[in-house]
Amino acid sequence: MYAVILDRGRQFRATTGEKLTLDRNEIEVGGTVDMPVLLLADDSGVRVGSPYVAGAKAVVKVLAHQRGPKGIVGKFKRRKHSRRRHGFRAEHTIVEVVSISG
Repeated sequence: MYAVILDRGRQFRATTGEKLTLDRNEIEVGGTVDMPVLLLADDSGVRVGSPYVAGAKAVVKVLAHQRGPKGIVGKFKRRKHSRRRHGFRAEHTIVEVVSISG
């Protein structure tokens, strides 16, 4: 069984026991969150919601808050002596899918 869940505008394909990397949430480590389900596929078939599948939910547990790898962005303008480099590290939340019901 798998489900397509929604987290703040981004969709993730999730199965029970899988670990996902989401954008940073403000839920403490060890807390659980109910995610809405857009699509639910199991042995009986596939159910697609409009926009959500009625009565279906995915429960995820927050495992950790981390920062991703460093990304380098830069600007360059020819013949202007203008070069600029900036680094950034995106913040992520690691979650584990505890259960999918529906």
